[in-house]
Amino acid sequence: MIAKDQALEDVVILDLTDEKGMYMGKLLADMGARVILIENPESGHPARSIGPYYNDVPDINGSLLFWYHSTNKESCTIDISKPEGQQLIKALVKKADILLESFQPGFMESLGLSYKSLSEINDKLIMTSITSFGQNGPYSNYKSSNLVSMAMGGIMASCGYDDIADSPPINCDGWQGYATGSNYGAIGTLAALYYRDITGQGQWVDASIHEALSCTTEAAMPNWFYTKQTPKRQTGRHHGIQPTPSTQYLTLDGKLLNGFDIPPRTMERWNGLIAWMKETNMTGDLEDESYREIIRNRVRTGPHVEKIISQISKFIASLPAEEVYHRAQQIRLAWAIIRSPEENLEDPHFREDRNFFVDIYHPNIGKTFIYPGAPYSFTETPWAIRNCAPEHGENTNKILIEDLGLYLDKVNSLRENGVI
Repeated sequence: MIAKDQALEDVVILDLTDEKGMYMGKLLADMGARVILIENPESGHPARSIGPYYNDVPDINGSLLFWYHSTNKESCTIDISKPEGQQLIKALVKKADILLESFQPGFMESLGLSYKSLSEINDKLIMTSITSFGQNGPYSNYKSSNLVSMAMGGIMASCGYDDIADSPPINCDGWQGYATGSNYGAIGTLAALYYRDITGQGQWVDASIHEALSCTTEAAMPNWFYTKQTPKRQTGRHHGIQPTPSTQYLTLDGKLLNGFDIPPRTMERWNGLIAWMKETNMTGDLEDESYREIIRNRVRTGPHVEKIISQISKFIASLPAEEVYHRAQQIRLAWAIIRSPEENLEDPHFREDRNFFVDIYHPNIGKTFIYPGAPYSFTETPWAIRNCAPEHGENTNKILIEDLGLYLDKVNSLRENGVI
């Protein structure tokens, strides 16, 4: 069988991002692009200094955060603050399709590496700059972090609890701000690549994490635009203008179930649920026609709705979580177990049916590790993690000698002078 091409396997990318934009490079690398990560010769990429670490031992090559976000990348150490380092970047730009960077606005220009300067070297170059607040405007040079981005972008205000008095906003874990910004940055980069394929012209993509988050606040912005109302935070469920019932229910084995469709929104689902509850004599008086009217008219508040929720809550509490989840889905109820990430590792849907988790071999350690897999599947241009994250500077000599045609003596001289 002839191996199928990956979507971006003819694309060369220079990655000068820090932790804000490193996921952007990973997404493109895992779609087949050759991504050359430019790192500081001494300290390496900032994510290398962020734990947890392999075997809990801090090491420049042992950051698990760096491992995940740097699959399929090559590591080339260049000190871009030095003139000779800047010349190396310009030489690489001649061979690159895309440059990704996440410095403060104006920093690349101060080094003579602005888009204007680089596009004069390669007019087909696409440069994507991902920053906290964008390249211009009063916030453009403000200091930020993932926490600040989540707060300023509006996401945090929608997350929290309504069953704890005076509860403050809650931050989502997992660097969701950086991940969201990187997703939008990757989308913008691919759109620019498509445009270049048609016109032959590169361009500068200005990706703002603040704006990416502000347009992903679900109902908050539309409600403010049209009704000048602010949704209220609610525990474990969507925020809302009007309070909605809790969607979390305790099961027999002590797990929590998210029952979004309670009361059911269609008569078909209601009939299926009542038939299921009758099997264990748990319907109470829910078979009464008055409750069917509630479902038929999609009433969401009032004593009848409270009675429905109370009886269904007792029914869920009488059964183990897995049984409730799967049986509910069979009758098209949007119920789900609230699982931990660790539990998902053993879920056959991920492991066997979707082959989501992948085993990645680390040759320098001599071990294989389990990684999260593709966020999407392609039928014709397969996604793949071809290589684990590189060690610091692992590919420097190869890139400078084979790609730029430098002699080994020159490479050694650059290393002695701290340029690489």
